[in-house]
Amino acid sequence: MAENKTKKTTQSPAAFIAKVTNEQQRKDAKELVAMMREITGEPPKMWGPSIVGFGTLHYVYESGREGDICLTGFSPRKPNFVLYIGETLHDEETMAKLGKFKTGKGCLYIKRLDDVDRGVLRNLIAKAVKEARKGG
Repeated sequence: MAENKTKKTTQSPAAFIAKVTNEQQRKDAKELVAMMREITGEPPKMWGPSIVGFGTLHYVYESGREGDICLTGFSPRKPNFVLYIGETLHDEETMAKLGKFKTGKGCLYIKRLDDVDRGVLRNLIAKAVKEARKGG
C-alpha cells in the first residue's frame, strides 16, 4: 500500500515563512499561524516542504489505507494561499459571507487575507477543527 508523502518534518515553520518572497504573503502567513495556533491550541509544524500544519489527524479509509496529516493548515503558494479546512467548505450559508475565494476538495484558495472576512474564516477553521477532532 502506498505511503503518505506528506509527513511532519523538522523544518522550522518560521524559517519557511521568512523565505516567502511576497511581503504581503509573509505578513498573511504570520497572521494565519497566530489564528490557527489559537484555534487548535497546537504549535505550527511543517508537513512536507510547503505546508504549515497544526495538530495531527489520523485517518483510515474504507480501503484500509491509513495515515496522519495535519488537523488544519495552509500553504503560501505563488498565486494564492491554500488552506486545508476540509468539509466545512460545504456550509454554503457561511461561505456566502466569506468574501473572494475559490475551493477545491477540502481546500480553500485565497489570494490574501484582506479578500475575506477574517471572522468568518476563523469560524470556518474552528468548525473544521472541531469536526475533525470528533471524527467527521
